[in-house]
Amino acid sequence: MSSHDTHYQEETDLLEDILTDDYSFLIVYNDDYNTFDWVIECFVEVLGHSAVQAEQLSLIVHFKGKATVKTARLDDLRPLREELIERGLSAVIETVGHHS
Repeated sequence: MSSHDTHYQEETDLLEDILTDDYSFLIVYNDDYNTFDWVIECFVEVLGHSAVQAEQLSLIVHFKGKATVKTARLDDLRPLREELIERGLSAVIETVGHHS
């Protein structure tokens, strides 16, 4: 499977999760001690975001007080949240359950 195929499959899996309400949000809150550069570095290294995307998200966190930085399955978000917390960021997961 090529990297394009893998990326397409990941997007397809995420879309299926979203359509079935089986997804969660990783949210990072603003604080008074982490620098923009550190938050950007964390978003790039932990979440795999591009530098531009990480910079944009860090600005949203700063000015809005929080931002959803990743949407995925709960099991996929847990280790990312733990890593962000270990790096000193304030991160939580909000879950959306199935609607009958």
